[in-house]
Amino acid sequence: MATETNSAEAASAPGMPQLDFSTWGNQIFWLVIALIAIYFVLSRMALPRIAAILAERQGTITSDLAAAEDLKVKAQEAEAAYDKALVDARAEAHRIVGEAKAEIQSDLDAAIAKADAEIAAKAAESEKAIAEIRAGALDAVKEVAADTAKEIVSAMGGKADAKAISSAVGARLKG
Repeated sequence: MATETNSAEAASAPGMPQLDFSTWGNQIFWLVIALIAIYFVLSRMALPRIAAILAERQGTITSDLAAAEDLKVKAQEAEAAYDKALVDARAEAHRIVGEAKAEIQSDLDAAIAKADAEIAAKAAESEKAIAEIRAGALDAVKEVAADTAKEIVSAMGGKADAKAISSAVGARLKG
C-alpha cells in the first residue's frame, strides 16, 4: 500500500511550475510587464547611447575617409612635384653635359689649332732645313764630282783644267 500511495502522490504532484496550466495567466501577465519594462529601459537608455556611439563612429569614419582623401590628393600632388623636379633635374643635367661637351670641344679645337700651327711651323722649318741640306749636298756633290774628275784625268795622265772640269760637272748635273 505504501507503493500505491507514493504513485498517487507522484501523479497529483504538479511537476514543473512553468508547465502548470493553472499559473499560465499569472506568468503571461508578468512576462508582458517584464518585456514592457525591458523595452522602456532599452529605448530610453541603452538605444540612445548605442545610437550616439554609432553616430560618433560614423562621423569618425567619415572624417577619416575625408582625411584619407585629402592625404591621397596631397600624395598625388607631391608625386607630381617630384616627377616635375626629376624632369627638371634631368634637363639641367643634360644642359650641363651639353655645356661641358661644348667647352671641351672648344678647348679641343683650340688645342688642335695650336698643334696644327706648331706642326706647320715645324714642317716649314724642316722643309727649310731640308732645302739647306739639299743645297749643301748639291754643292758637296759638285765639289766631290769636280775633285773626282780632276783625279781621274790626272790618273789617266792628262792635265786637268779646273774651269773645264767645273763646266763639265755642271753640264752633267743639269741633265
